[in-house]
Amino acid sequence: MKKIAVLTSGGDAPGMNAAIRAVVRTAVFHDMEVVGVFQGYQGLIDGDFKRLHVRSVAKILGRGGTILKSARCMDFHEAEGRKRAHVNLVEAGVEGLVVIGGNGTFTGAMKFGRETGFPVVGLPGTIDNDLSGSDSTIGFDTAINTVVDAVDKIRDTADSHNRLFFVEVMGRDSGFIALKSGIATGAVAVMTPEMGMSIEDLVAVLQAGEQSNKTSSIVIVAEGDPNGGAYEIAKRVKEKTDSYETRITVLGHLQRGGSPSCFDRVLASRLGVAAVEALRQGHHDVMAGVIDDKIELTPFDLAIGTKSSINEDEVRIARILSI
Repeated sequence: MKKIAVLTSGGDAPGMNAAIRAVVRTAVFHDMEVVGVFQGYQGLIDGDFKRLHVRSVAKILGRGGTILKSARCMDFHEAEGRKRAHVNLVEAGVEGLVVIGGNGTFTGAMKFGRETGFPVVGLPGTIDNDLSGSDSTIGFDTAINTVVDAVDKIRDTADSHNRLFFVEVMGRDSGFIALKSGIATGAVAVMTPEMGMSIEDLVAVLQAGEQSNKTSSIVIVAEGDPNGGAYEIAKRVKEKTDSYETRITVLGHLQRGGSPSCFDRVLASRLGVAAVEALRQGHHDVMAGVIDDKIELTPFDLAIGTKSSINEDEVRIARILSI
């Protein structure tokens, strides 16, 4: 294999640039040519390719976002769009593809590989940490540290005014960010899609805290909690008790940005090297991840089909320490 391509797709995650850098430099180290595909799968369909050199990825290790940009691409959902993408890659002399992204990215990559036989290896770039096959995804560590920093600041205000704060974090289908940051910030409760805490349960926890002279409280809410987002949950708590002066903060896309942490830079670097080496060794339709500090290759269908579950021991710890 003498020429490969790399793209980023879906929501951006801190560390994507570090992964791009590792892919490019590993390929060059092995005397391979690399092209960057801009705007994700849309760039594959449009043929938006640019050759990347060692110096093309200089000084991006610590940058957030992605220099290759990212975009949603409805055309790639269709077989005709994937066929056009394949033609463009073949005409450009590309022999293998590295895709960096999450569930949607790998679903597209899996269909593309099955239909065309084109070798594709994925890197888990998503702050949600909801892919099987890697203990952590690129961007997750940075995102939870961003949440912790924000909640620590919110707590200063909560303590000053004896208020109850509801802080909504990302996690439409998973509660990894909410649970980790809830433990790290001493939240009185964590609401996630997996934990099943009801409004009645939450009110009971708040009342128990009040009886033990807790003067302020933080509730971390994953955006995908079945009870609704932070605004809906705060409203429903207010309907059951008027004991609290409440405030709501939605952190939103703040969690996606910023310079990647040391952990994410190292993880992205390791996985970028692993992706290129996997292509060179003939692997395809797999995601490179790290499990128990070792590189592992997981088929796309398993990575996206067997969703990671939150750590039940951490759920227990969060409940114990919130009193």
